Amino acid sequence: VEKARKGVMEFLLANHPLDCPVCDQGGECDLQDQSMFYGIDKSRYKENKREVPEKYMGPLIKTQMTRCIHCTRCIRFATEIAGVPELGAIGRGEDMQITTYLEQSIQSELSGNVIDLCPVGALTSKPYVFEARPWELKKTETIDVMDGVGSNIRVDSKGNRIMRIIPIENHSVNQEWISDKTRFVWDGVRVQRLDIPYKRTEGKLIPTSWEEALKIAKEKITFNKTTFVAGDLSNVETLFSAKILAEHLNSNKIIENTDLNISLRDRSVYLGNSKIEDIDKVENILLLGVNPRVEASVVNARIRKAWLNGAQVFRLGKPVSLSYNVHEIGEHLKDLQVFLEKYDNKNSFWKKTLIILGYGFLTGRSVNSAFNTIRWIVEKKKSQLLILHPDASSVGALDLGFGQVLNREKIIENSDVVYKIGADEVSVPQGKYIIYQGSHGDKGAASADLILPSACYLEEDGLFVNTEGRVQFSKKAIHPPGSAKENWKILRAILSECNYEANWNSLNELRGEVFMSFPHLSNTVVQKKSSLELSGKPAKLNSKETIKCYKKDFYLSNVICRASNTMAELSKIRNNNISLGKFN
Repeated sequence: VEKARKGVMEFLLANHPLDCPVCDQGGECDLQDQSMFYGIDKSRYKENKREVPEKYMGPLIKTQMTRCIHCTRCIRFATEIAGVPELGAIGRGEDMQITTYLEQSIQSELSGNVIDLCPVGALTSKPYVFEARPWELKKTETIDVMDGVGSNIRVDSKGNRIMRIIPIENHSVNQEWISDKTRFVWDGVRVQRLDIPYKRTEGKLIPTSWEEALKIAKEKITFNKTTFVAGDLSNVETLFSAKILAEHLNSNKIIENTDLNISLRDRSVYLGNSKIEDIDKVENILLLGVNPRVEASVVNARIRKAWLNGAQVFRLGKPVSLSYNVHEIGEHLKDLQVFLEKYDNKNSFWKKTLIILGYGFLTGRSVNSAFNTIRWIVEKKKSQLLILHPDASSVGALDLGFGQVLNREKIIENSDVVYKIGADEVSVPQGKYIIYQGSHGDKGAASADLILPSACYLEEDGLFVNTEGRVQFSKKAIHPPGSAKENWKILRAILSECNYEANWNSLNELRGEVFMSFPHLSNTVVQKKSSLELSGKPAKLNSKETIKCYKKDFYLSNVICRASNTMAELSKIRNNNISLGKFN
């Protein structure tokens, strides 16, 4: 066996360039490891070595195809997992080359995973090239907050800089994949940062001290009607501190992107009764007002896996390009009624069905009766229901009582002060005093009257609850820049200014308060109700309202993405391809 392995290794190294010192795969290369055991110190190969020209695969993947050993892992991933058959082999024998057929960027939100799959350094990370060696890096296992899935990741840092992000295998959540946004957003962490407090004087933002900033914040929120707005990247501890402050001041608390037109009377309303891993076990998947390809890319890969294994996928909503075939129901709620009547008596169909609801469905004007119909079917016909939340903080905020009001605009209109906690998308009428607590100088900071600089998700510990209700811990990888503070510390200081005697002075004490008030958040196992509370028998759906998907630019969905040059380039490529009809 050893002799056979040495023979194979001799063939693999016959054309391989001797560029280990300048290869980014050095130190974590499968070929390097194998050659240590089975390689030889001299070569019998006297012929000219083969050289392959470099290929363009987009702004994420750097190619050195002379290193390629034709294992075809990248081709199989693109074709089978990502569902984008644009990567393949041309030529035969020694002339075989791996390439994108049209020499263009790979049109998949999961394309960066081929970097992990390549065993020899033929495909490496273009943004990470020549940045660091693996043994120089501090490794922090944490979770991603770019969407609501909560993919498990490892953050590699050098000093106080993020160098790269790679996936951690977790078959209950993201399997072994992460999206390109998760993997490459790290260059936006240190750009356009807020590192000192600012106050607006005569129309201009000028630096100020923390002492003065906290006094201004206390004065404004104490003597005026205030609304607290939870942003899309806020952890549970931050939102709990904001909740205590809002209740102390008798103020409103709302969520930035959650315009759900449903009554949130029970946790099962916004979580359903299913888990992400249940996608693997069902025979039918019903997508209602959701585009999982951009809202939750790794969930979309799981749906494709189920489809390859024989599951049928049905969709209600505006048609969008997915990586598998779907049976189109239509675009209106009345089309859903026709579909439900068609399968009304087929209980065996519903018992093996998972219904996935998106915010495109839950934010519709006529959604209340439609949502009750779906819940009635799930309860009576023993189906499964999963709600896909697009933001990392949505479920945690709903658990803490944010988002209990249905009219955000009216709440903000009736307020004098709007306290934004990393909320950049919410629009505020002129004349309101805006306090912005956040990490990046984006839309929220530009319109603010007082800026309190805070840490981003990689600069503080925190709890996040993912779209299925799974509680996960986010770990601190680097320190915040300048005099920026952790989010919970800022709110704790304001509570002290407002003469509130808080029972916590450390994160562990604060977390203990959270667990005491919300015991289910102390359990990292997904807790689902087997039954869902219903509100009467469902009504017939006659609405002609069009169901749309929750639409955002996938690569520019939050402040860190918008600060990233890599995300900006990806967004430009994707939008150009949409205009050319290549990608939707």
